[in-house]
Amino acid sequence: MVDEYSNYINGKWAGANTGKTYENINPATGEILGLFPLSGAAEVDKAVDAASRAGVKWRKLPAPKRGEILFKAAEIMVQRKEDLARRMTMEMGKVLKEARGDVQEGIDMTYYMAAEGRRLFGNTTPSELSNKYALSMRVPIGVVAAITPWNFPFAIPTWKIMPALVAGNTVVFKPSPFTPDMAYQLVKILEEAGLPPGVINLIYGEGPVLGVPLVEDPRVTLVSFTGSTKVGGEIAQRSARLGKRYSLEMGGKNAIIVMEDADLDLAVEGIIWSAFGTSGQRCTAASRIIIQRSIMPYLTEKIVTRAERLRLGNGLLPGTDVGPVIHQEALDKILRYIKIGLEEGAKLLIGGGRATDGELSKGLFVPPTVFGDVTPKMRIAQEEIFGPVTALIPVDSLQEAIAVNNDTPYGLVTAIFTRDVNSAFRAMEDITTGIVYINSGTIGAEVHLPFGGTRGTSNGHREAGQAALDVYTDWKTVFVDYSGRLQKAQMTD
Repeated sequence: MVDEYSNYINGKWAGANTGKTYENINPATGEILGLFPLSGAAEVDKAVDAASRAGVKWRKLPAPKRGEILFKAAEIMVQRKEDLARRMTMEMGKVLKEARGDVQEGIDMTYYMAAEGRRLFGNTTPSELSNKYALSMRVPIGVVAAITPWNFPFAIPTWKIMPALVAGNTVVFKPSPFTPDMAYQLVKILEEAGLPPGVINLIYGEGPVLGVPLVEDPRVTLVSFTGSTKVGGEIAQRSARLGKRYSLEMGGKNAIIVMEDADLDLAVEGIIWSAFGTSGQRCTAASRIIIQRSIMPYLTEKIVTRAERLRLGNGLLPGTDVGPVIHQEALDKILRYIKIGLEEGAKLLIGGGRATDGELSKGLFVPPTVFGDVTPKMRIAQEEIFGPVTALIPVDSLQEAIAVNNDTPYGLVTAIFTRDVNSAFRAMEDITTGIVYINSGTIGAEVHLPFGGTRGTSNGHREAGQAALDVYTDWKTVFVDYSGRLQKAQMTD
């Protein structure tokens, strides 16, 4: 018997008006995990209406009290961490240790934003006039549409929902249709923690069907989206036309630079984890490895040898290093880019096709794939593949490495391995991505620091840290004049 789930609107769980459902499928086994509603515009309207009405009271609740609810939610998450991680692995495929990390990041973000309920700092500043007081404060912006992807199905929703809630906004949450159970678990936890009806609303369904009415609803003040650059661009166009805010986190074509003076064993560890963790299905995945030419032969052999040892399989099984990719469309895209790489003249060093041996035939598995002889302008070095595929690019100097790194349509994260402090600081200054790692891989965000990128990766906003509050709040400036007379600023007469 397969469980059937519901939307959550105005504090109640109910199915869609369409009466239609879709199957949530384990990409490692093909098992059906549950049935979820295929909602339509009617559910969007109900959810936005509930959020709009709930916002009147929620914004009046003192921010420390809002934070206390989030703190309770974080405590529940801690208790359920292992169950949440196992559910995540079954739903989207990442190995269990990575799923635990995903859940922990959600816990960390929820605790962090709960504490912001006792801060939400504004500013006071001296007025230029006598007997006058000047200050600024953060205020909520209204109804937030949170549209989230499947690759971090617990962490990323908390990046959006928790700062939105603690700031006094209400939320309509539209998760990826490929990870509906994690959305259910998160909202259920918030409900149990005492979040009032209508403050968060969850609607399931397909992006094109729900996205357009959600973005275009005039009651939605902000659209916060993480996903593909194509969809992000469409959201930007619609939102700009309607004069509403939008916060976008989109693609990446991240690189690891390895200089000849680096700790090469450490660099290989960082490369393997960054390129093939989560089967390369991360916006922060290292799909380019920029290597100083003098160490290219040695490092290539090391990378290929390590990649060959990685074990594919169900992420719940001990010893699995790389799980499945999320769905057939993703598999087809990855295989298409492998073909493009070969057509461009890159040398396939390992991997290169779908894995179908034994139990792997039941799922969607691509073995770690490494290309050599890659030039910077090849499509596999410029376009996001979003799979366990990485390209080795030789360069002659740090200057050339940085230039190659910066020359893509994306700008999320770069890592550099070097023992030379001068090279490290030059890289920190000249690399034009939003995140830079020194002597580490491209993966590993921390919730108290801004997360985001440049160029086609982002529209300039940042998630996580106090920077996230700039997305989910308005600034209000207040002047209190107690002089008893009309003072005219900047006018001396």
